[in-house]
Amino acid sequence: MTSGNGRSLLELIDGADERGLAAAGLACLDRCLPLLAPDRADALRPVWAAVARGDGGAWGEAVAKARVELDVDGTEDAGAVRRMLAQAPAAWTSGALRVWAGDCSAAALALHGRYDAAGVPDGLVERCRAGDADGAGPLLAGELRRQLAVLEAAAHGPTGLRRAREVSTEGGRVLRAVVSRRARTA
Repeated sequence: MTSGNGRSLLELIDGADERGLAAAGLACLDRCLPLLAPDRADALRPVWAAVARGDGGAWGEAVAKARVELDVDGTEDAGAVRRMLAQAPAAWTSGALRVWAGDCSAAALALHGRYDAAGVPDGLVERCRAGDADGAGPLLAGELRRQLAVLEAAAHGPTGLRRAREVSTEGGRVLRAVVSRRARTA
């Protein structure tokens, strides 16, 4: 599955600016937050505000505060989300943000794939990121679509971030519902 303009997720990450990279990584973290702290959906709001302003100083401070606020115990999946937050770079540089956005992308896709009924065969997450979503279940495919949408929206600067946050919020609701349904049937 490629984006509407035919570019893969990897190509979009590669071509994104600092704001787009920060938004991409943060959106992945935000969508997966229900696995770590389902009752703290607003914990990342100050980080989103820093991204909207393109303010590297505020970014570092907001990320540090979010780490403290979201320092909670949880499942193995919660640990993966905690690592996404822990690896957020304090520096607002394209290199550091690109690595983080790429790592968050892979982690979010893998987490969503774990909740698909069919599971995720080896190599599927990387194939999806490269533009080949053949064999992806509905949750993995949906997360891939959301990642593409966030990167495309963030390319439009601060005005596109509203759309990126909407996509992220919707994705968080989807994952929260799946986790809740699975807990009821377990």
